[in-house]
Amino acid sequence: MENNLLLWIILCPLISSVVVRLFGKTLGRKAVHWVASGSVLLSFALAVTSVAQFVGSHHIQVHKVFLWLDTDLFQTWVGFQLDSLSCLMVCIITGVGSLIHIYSTGYMAHEKAFERYFAYLNLFMAMMLTLVLADNALLMFVGWEGVGLCSYLLIGFYYSDHQNADAGKKAFVVNRVGDFAFIIGLLTLFWTMGIQTGVWSFDFQDIKEYSWAIENVHLFGVSAAVFVTLMMFIGATGKSAQIPLYVWLPDAMAGPTPVSALIHAATMVTSGIYLISRLSFLFDMAPATLHVIAWIGGLTALFAATIALVQNDIKKVLAYSTVSQLGYMFLACGVGAYASGMFHVTTHAFFKALLFLAAGSVIHACHHEQDMRKMGQLKSKIPSTYKTYLIGAIAISGVFPFAGFFSKDEILWQVWNHSKALWIIGLVTAGMTAFYMFRSVFLTFWGDRRMDDHHWNQVHESPASMTAVLWILAGLSLIGGWVWWPGFMQLSSFFPHWLESSVVVHHAHGSHAAEISLTLISLGVALSGIALAYQIYVRKLFSTQKLKETLSFVHRCLEHKYYVDEAYEKIWVQGTKKLSQSFSIFDQRIVDGVVNWTSRALKFCVFVMGSFDRFVVDGLVNLSGYITASIGLMVRKIQNGQIQLYLATMLAACGVLTALWVKYYLLQG
Repeated sequence: MENNLLLWIILCPLISSVVVRLFGKTLGRKAVHWVASGSVLLSFALAVTSVAQFVGSHHIQVHKVFLWLDTDLFQTWVGFQLDSLSCLMVCIITGVGSLIHIYSTGYMAHEKAFERYFAYLNLFMAMMLTLVLADNALLMFVGWEGVGLCSYLLIGFYYSDHQNADAGKKAFVVNRVGDFAFIIGLLTLFWTMGIQTGVWSFDFQDIKEYSWAIENVHLFGVSAAVFVTLMMFIGATGKSAQIPLYVWLPDAMAGPTPVSALIHAATMVTSGIYLISRLSFLFDMAPATLHVIAWIGGLTALFAATIALVQNDIKKVLAYSTVSQLGYMFLACGVGAYASGMFHVTTHAFFKALLFLAAGSVIHACHHEQDMRKMGQLKSKIPSTYKTYLIGAIAISGVFPFAGFFSKDEILWQVWNHSKALWIIGLVTAGMTAFYMFRSVFLTFWGDRRMDDHHWNQVHESPASMTAVLWILAGLSLIGGWVWWPGFMQLSSFFPHWLESSVVVHHAHGSHAAEISLTLISLGVALSGIALAYQIYVRKLFSTQKLKETLSFVHRCLEHKYYVDEAYEKIWVQGTKKLSQSFSIFDQRIVDGVVNWTSRALKFCVFVMGSFDRFVVDGLVNLSGYITASIGLMVRKIQNGQIQLYLATMLAACGVLTALWVKYYLLQG
């Protein structure tokens, strides 16, 4: 029964998704609400129970459901496992996910497609749980593709709007690029390990036990370990929105705001970090790959943070913030600090879900207005939303004692011990994060009111189903980081010890004095970013218009997001269209030309052969028939039934023959 809980954690939202989609309109909105949210809460309760059993037993829980693939070479089961890593992920997914479901009942209360929304949302939960609970890479890939499908359905939820539909398709297509690389890496790992050891398996335990076998194999000039991990990292860049496959995530704002919170905080975007952490033993064998991961993560963090500086859509600020924070997580993994990366996944789930849902509350209060330039002074109208958003902003900025401080500084401390250049990138990114987050606070809630009286009078606080969720997440954003204290505090840290049974944990080395100094520098940079935002957007010591004019080129680049989307449009989209047009011309002029010429040649041959048949073959046949018929007519006259004529004819013939014989005999003589 204990192991069956793992299956039911997934089945609860999956069954709910099917029931809501098929019978939602019949059941009614209230029933859909209870079924959809209740199933996720039940899944959360089962997850907590499973984690408690895991803590009590101290060994991995495994449940093999049924034999999936059975060949002469290998067997693969649909099986689930619960270890320290999956315990963490399943609690985040079901815990934050259930809060988002409850919030959605208020936010989506007037949505026409209420049941379709919850059906997709629950399916998303089931697929993400499959991804993190799978005991083999093949089943994990099913969940991996499942969340890709659900992101397409939810981002393009308002599919009647062309722009929203395009955003869903963009997410789907970009992720397929990464997934193709993931498949290559997975199959290469399976083939290489099987050839070297004779063990053909996708099970994580088998991969961990026999991964040493691929270290000395070389493919395309690099070790198989490097090749496999690079391919898997490319897959991770798609799901977790890193350079160059990050472009889908900002457009994911097209879906309902709770969807953004679910994708950006608790589910899909964390799957890349989970993949690397799950296979940390494999990535540890490929230092070259880790170097690439660290730099891609660091550059993505900085790159996205600069774009977030000038965004005016409140959800777009948070979207680029997510890309930047994911870069932080990859930066941690790239320096071998997998546990630190997962720690930031955990704290980020709290404060980013809070920020998105608080932003949704702002949008809900302002009648779906998202432009911060049309807001201002909202803290007096929606105080609960303001206070919770402020807590989320402080947490993501890394101010003590909020959750983001602990995870951000742990990453920076780990990075300092590996690369000073990457540490500088991380530090600058931290300062930018504090600046743009408090820019959003001041533009939205402080300053002058930039809304007309009609809309201002209609602004109202969100219902309790929404604000209660915000306060719960605000509490988690405050205390969520207290499970891993900085080393210089010499306090017991639960988090790294919890993960070390399933993730490779490297402890940073250095003096407490150095760590304290770096922490103070980091905290000072964060507070400086907040102070600068206050001076510009509240006290207005600097004119934003003059700054834009002075830095017009830089501002234009940031406003257009470095023209990456335009470049992708020109190179890939338009390039693909032109290539398709070239193939079309080749098809029409060459392929169709050859086909048409062949067709005409065949028609001519058929004409010649038909003419020969009609005029020559049929002519000879008809002539023979005519001659035969003519002879027949003549012979028929002889056949008249008169015996006398027959005897006369015979005598004449005999006479002729006799004459001929005599003539011949005389000539011979």
